[in-house]
Amino acid sequence: MARTMQPQELIDSAVVDPDGNKLGKVGNVYLADATHQPEWITVKTGLFGTKESFVPLSGAHTDRDGVHVQVDKDSVSDAPRIDADGHLSPEESEQLYHHYGLPVPRTSPDGRMDGGKAAAGGRGKPAMGGKRDERAMTRSEERLTVGTEQVETGRVRLRKYVVTEEQQVTVPVRHEEVRVEREPVTRGDGTAEIGEAEQDVVLHAEKPLVRKETVPVERVRLRTETVSDEQTVSGKVRKEQFEITDDDRKHRRS
Repeated sequence: MARTMQPQELIDSAVVDPDGNKLGKVGNVYLADATHQPEWITVKTGLFGTKESFVPLSGAHTDRDGVHVQVDKDSVSDAPRIDADGHLSPEESEQLYHHYGLPVPRTSPDGRMDGGKAAAGGRGKPAMGGKRDERAMTRSEERLTVGTEQVETGRVRLRKYVVTEEQQVTVPVRHEEVRVEREPVTRGDGTAEIGEAEQDVVLHAEKPLVRKETVPVERVRLRTETVSDEQTVSGKVRKEQFEITDDDRKHRRS
């Protein structure tokens, strides 16, 4: 590395693998017991950053877009699940080194590797000179977890019913009427007699005939379709803050 990484500068930085994939954000920085230099970082992964995976800083460097590490995304996803509780035991450190194919440092008198301790921003001790206090407090906070569920909002019923309405239709009709026709009679066209006579003529007329028939005119069905919309939800969450009071009763908040 071109210069020594400062733990305070690494916290919440984006972590990028050699292929440019963003792995997550830095949660904790762990210092080597022997050198007190940053050796491991934990990367917040998963939904809402609820999981933390250990990633080695060997060969890593910082840039404008975050911390560039030398291990790929798949290796980080398959890394051993170790709790980021503020300190790595020698066994946990050795397990991580083997997983990433890195040489295991031999620094302790018995030939075993020392573990690492969390630095600033994590749940361990701050990376500062002087005596290191083993006591620590954990700060927790609530976060909103948002999801969706399908609920019944109502029912729609399709029903048909009968109504009666008046219809008027114009129908052309014909009828017979009597017309009197007269024509002159010449001599020799028959004999003439004086008397009474009758002749009947039957008259006809058309009248409308109304019939009803049932015919299908339309088919109606109900179907549902899904439309997307956006809703804004809100909720109150609690989080813990640290307050430091010295002997002069001066308060500092972080």
